[in-house]
Amino acid sequence: MSKPILWLLLTISAVVLVTLLAPLEETLGAGVRIVYLHGAWVWVAILLFSAAALIGLGGLLSRKTILHEWSRALGHTALLFWIAFLLMSLYVMQVNWNGIFWAEPRFRIPLNLAVIALLLQIGLTFFPLLWTSTGNIAYAVALLYSLRSIEAILHPISPVLSSDARGIQLFFIALLILLVLLGFQVAHGLRSWEHSRRAKPEAE
Repeated sequence: MSKPILWLLLTISAVVLVTLLAPLEETLGAGVRIVYLHGAWVWVAILLFSAAALIGLGGLLSRKTILHEWSRALGHTALLFWIAFLLMSLYVMQVNWNGIFWAEPRFRIPLNLAVIALLLQIGLTFFPLLWTSTGNIAYAVALLYSLRSIEAILHPISPVLSSDARGIQLFFIALLILLVLLGFQVAHGLRSWEHSRRAKPEAE
């Protein structure tokens, strides 16, 4: 087993362990643990989309191919995280609301954004890396604008950040750090694969 895969598995194991050890909450009980993971996961997905845009901007300004490669890899990683977040949302709603509320704006709008991101990333694979960076910048701006004033019906507004329980906040921060590391590991793997794939035709 290669070292990158080993470190990836260790990070995933750490995420699972921290989630299982997270403190319970009086109302949701053990169901709150998936809520912690779900909340940290979406924040990291947004961070990855933003990183893809910022690094893509750096690539456009510096004209460095490596930055465009990282922008593409981060964009793909962010999309994977976003789709996983939506799947997790379905489970969270089922566990904590006893059903799936499809009309919830904090699920419906992210679902629409996921479809757009998927189509965009698929389309960009047929264009030069320069276009990927440009697309990632445009998408990140649209994403942040759409989420800025998103409403909520049943979904609570930042329950962890507004909590007075320091233990919960510490576990949440730990999850954020581990998921950022996981995102970087996935992006690094995708970037290495993309770089080697592009290098093969040149070598031939």
